[in-house]
Amino acid sequence: MKKTLLFGLLAASMTLSVTSCHNPDYKSDEDIVEQPLPPIPAAPDTTGGKTAPANAANREINAVNATEDIKKMQPVM
Repeated sequence: MKKTLLFGLLAASMTLSVTSCHNPDYKSDEDIVEQPLPPIPAAPDTTGGKTAPANAANREINAVNATEDIKKMQPVM
């Protein structure tokens, strides 16, 4: 009895899965029109209009310089 019940459940689940995959509203790919993507917007200006210092490119990256830069970025109270 267990085997017939198992086969019955298997057959029922297969029938349900096959019928649920059928979509009568589905249309073929022939109706799809390809359109180009919109252009990527420009990145927002987070510097507030400030320019980088001239010697910023020549500075060595180390803990001392990073600490000085972070202190300069902190608001003064």
